[in-house]
Amino acid sequence: MRYRCRGWNGARADAARDARQALDELAAREPGVPVVLVGHSMGGRAALLVGGHPAVRGVVALAPRCPPGERVDQLRDRTVALLHDQRDHVTSAEDTWAFGERAQEAGARVRGHAMPDGGHTMLHDARRWQRLAADLAVAVQDGGPLPATSGRVVSR
Repeated sequence: MRYRCRGWNGARADAARDARQALDELAAREPGVPVVLVGHSMGGRAALLVGGHPAVRGVVALAPRCPPGERVDQLRDRTVALLHDQRDHVTSAEDTWAFGERAQEAGARVRGHAMPDGGHTMLHDARRWQRLAADLAVAVQDGGPLPATSGRVVSR
C-alpha cells in the first residue's frame, strides 16, 4: 500500500485512514485471514490506531510514535509488541512504554522490548530487530506465546 501523503497530517491521520482502507480491501478479498500489522515510526502509529480492525490479530510496532493521550481502546483483545531503543532521539521510548501500559489496562496483551541498540533507524544491529519483529509477527499470527527476547521486557 501507499500512503496518500508523506508524514503525519494531524487529526486527519491519513496514514491510519489509508491503512484501514487497505485492511478493508484485504478482508473483502480474503475473508477470515488473520492479519498482523508491522510498522515502523509513523507506520507503527498507523498500525496501532487501526489495530482494532476485525481482521487484525495483533500489531508489532517498531520505534513507533505514541504521543501522550493516543487512543488505546481499539487494541482490546489484541496482542501488541512494542520494540524501542531507549536512546531513540526521533520518537520517545518512554511514550511507547506509557502507551503500552495504557493499552494493557484497556485489555490488550502487551509486551514491550527495550532494544539494546539501533536508535530510530534500527540500522545498527538490524538483524536483531528484523529477527525479533519476524518472530513476534509469526507468534501473533499463530496465536501462541510471544518469544523471549535478549532485551529487557518492559511489560507483559
